[in-house]
Amino acid sequence: MKKVLITSLLLLTTSVLADKYVNLHEVTIVEEYGVDKMLPAKVVPKRQSILGFEVPGKVKVIKVDIGDKVTKGDLLAELEDSEALAYLNEAKANLSMARNMFERSQALDQADYVSEQRLENEEFGFLIAKAQHEGAVTKFQQTKILAPYDGIIQRRLLDEGSIVNPSVPVLEILDSKYVEARVSLPKSIIEQVSLGQKYPFVIGDESFDATLMRLAPMSSRGSNNRLGIFAFDAFFNPGETARMVLTIKEAKRGTWVPLNALSQAEQGLWTVFTVSSDNNAQKDYVELIHIEKTMAYVSGTLKTGDKVIVGGASKVAEGQAIRDSQ
Repeated sequence: MKKVLITSLLLLTTSVLADKYVNLHEVTIVEEYGVDKMLPAKVVPKRQSILGFEVPGKVKVIKVDIGDKVTKGDLLAELEDSEALAYLNEAKANLSMARNMFERSQALDQADYVSEQRLENEEFGFLIAKAQHEGAVTKFQQTKILAPYDGIIQRRLLDEGSIVNPSVPVLEILDSKYVEARVSLPKSIIEQVSLGQKYPFVIGDESFDATLMRLAPMSSRGSNNRLGIFAFDAFFNPGETARMVLTIKEAKRGTWVPLNALSQAEQGLWTVFTVSSDNNAQKDYVELIHIEKTMAYVSGTLKTGDKVIVGGASKVAEGQAIRDSQ
């Protein structure tokens, strides 16, 4: 009976210390590591305009409403324009008459049938009529509001029949082609970003790049933060929640190892199992510096080329013979 028990113990010991096939992670020592910081961002339209008439009058029609998409040059609203139109037609007729008289005088001048004084007077008359026509065109155009760019109507502030003065707000339009993100950048981060460079942003569940276009002061309250303006190539609805992902470099010698290779030890240290020169599992003590998803950045006695056992204490025991499963 005793012989059978001893044999069983020997078999159990042999089983425990048998060669173990494990996954290995090769160590590479580096002088710094990157930390991903998530900075909140506000997505706003690149352009946002309050539109109004340049001349006083009575609103004849407003052709758009909140939410309408418009194209650059579309007629959005207009004033009663009968007076401006009459003035324009009169100026157009005067210009035509002045042009004809000047052209006839030019023809007669070539045959010496007109005095130089008369030619000059009719030239001046033509130039005056031309200027008056241009003024009439401008005044007629000022009774209209045209879309300054492709956009979406954000607000409609007046209705037909309203009497307005110049610069009274009538419509608000948002750019529908381009948006930008505004991010408050701490002083410690400003030195690590560059104008013209692209940086990733997370919007919803997707990632998009945006280019840093300019840096502006935040406020006059003494804040060291600066406002970063980032331009997207894609369009998103203004007001979307966004986060800027910025990798910050930290100067600290160490290496990345799988997080599940770590086991907690005493005095704030951690252990990893590495492969010794005789292919046995041995402990190494490390300091945990940073965790990023499934990896941990550690410093300690590890060297470039060391093989860390993935899974750590859950896979092997100290002194156990190791074989690479790859």
